[in-house]
Amino acid sequence: MRLLRREFLRLTALATAIPVVARPAIAQTYPTRPIRWVVPYPAGGATDLISRLMAQWLTERFGQPVVVDNRPGGGTTLGTQAVVSSPPDGYTLLFTASTHTINVSLQALPFNFLRDITLVSGLTELPLVLDVNPKLPVKTLGEFVAYAKAHPGKVNIASFGSATISHLAIEFFKATTGVDVVHVPYRGGAQMMTDLISGQIQAAVDSLPSSLPHIKSGAIRALALLSAERSAVLPDVPVAKEIVPGLEVRTFSGLGVPSGTPPDIIERLNKEINAGLADAAIKARFADVGAAPVIVTSAEANAFVRAQTEKWAKVIKEAGIKAK
Repeated sequence: MRLLRREFLRLTALATAIPVVARPAIAQTYPTRPIRWVVPYPAGGATDLISRLMAQWLTERFGQPVVVDNRPGGGTTLGTQAVVSSPPDGYTLLFTASTHTINVSLQALPFNFLRDITLVSGLTELPLVLDVNPKLPVKTLGEFVAYAKAHPGKVNIASFGSATISHLAIEFFKATTGVDVVHVPYRGGAQMMTDLISGQIQAAVDSLPSSLPHIKSGAIRALALLSAERSAVLPDVPVAKEIVPGLEVRTFSGLGVPSGTPPDIIERLNKEINAGLADAAIKARFADVGAAPVIVTSAEANAFVRAQTEKWAKVIKEAGIKAK
């Protein structure tokens, strides 16, 4: 009996020790096969460029292919669902964006994003910029706010889509400054930019990558970025909070995995992604499209996404925004 008990205790101790030994081994051997990087947007554009740059970086670091899989549809729902339904083993990654922090307050989803996806890391911020037609008699954000207050209900400001981050930024701008402006929603940024340049609309909130060539050509005027910091590609354009305290809209993108993915794999992915974001060549490519790298821990990324989800839920409720 004593031998049996002694053997039982030995096996129990061994079983308890196995996870401690095996967990580092998981990260050391990962990955052993190709990884899928799901982008819930169409191919092309800044989000696709960012994903392909970082997928190539991981391919070189891991010695395994990291394949970009564009899964557009349902306002990121289809691609996100594909990742949520995948095994939590580190072989399916999700490009996450501000849309994920908005959709939860606009529609019933087949998943709970905050519960079902764990952020591995940040990727970039693609700043929003407040642009105006050069014929509008304002040259600064302060002048624009004053002009709008002097002409309540007569200044129009466009977004690249109803219930998008562009639209929510306009509602947040109205609430923060107290101005009465008319929101004009478009279906995408191309026609919006055409109408802004021609003077059909007076102002717009657009993504910096889309606006940048028109700002540089002088076709439109950038009044302020809505990001936390100035952009290296437009160093003379202030951030809005320099003029209007609290007026900040972050357009964070990150990398997620199905919740339940082993912590050591998350840590390994975070380490490799952050190394790529700090790489001079990748930073230069990001700068070409007005993107800034976001280097954070997994915990910081998840906390930020939760805070943004709460922020936009409040804006959506107070503005009475509905999904289109």
